[in-house]
Amino acid sequence: MRWWDIEPVLELEHELFPDDAWSAAMFWSELAHARGPQATRRYVVAEDGSGRLVGYAGLAAAGDLADVQTIAAARDQWGTGLGARLLTDLLRAATAFECAEVLLEVRVDNARAQKLYERFGFEPIGFRRGYYQPGNVDALVMRLTDPAQARTESSESNG
Repeated sequence: MRWWDIEPVLELEHELFPDDAWSAAMFWSELAHARGPQATRRYVVAEDGSGRLVGYAGLAAAGDLADVQTIAAARDQWGTGLGARLLTDLLRAATAFECAEVLLEVRVDNARAQKLYERFGFEPIGFRRGYYQPGNVDALVMRLTDPAQARTESSESNG
């Protein structure tokens, strides 16, 4: 993801997460940590054949722990494997950052995303009550140990 991707990312963000969408400032802040030798973030976008932005994802690393900050796919891309490809990229980045574990929060009412994460080997470890505001929706916290050995989209298709 680059600065010129922020506007189309925000459009998709507001479409998919109208109640708790990230702001432009949040994306700018994350991108500030995504370049150079001291980078601690990985942000990617996906485009369709016409160049339309159809997905994005981000990961933050600190020490040996990574956190999936965001992952989203346009509704017309659901079921195409785009979410799995984005997550695969993030897990490869976690491995490159030498992270031993990856954490994430997912809305308790987002069964589609939870199933994706479970396919990759993430396991539920707890809840964060009222995490998503202003709707006061709980988050399920999930953890993946050893992202280098994760059941990624590419390894599933090969085995």
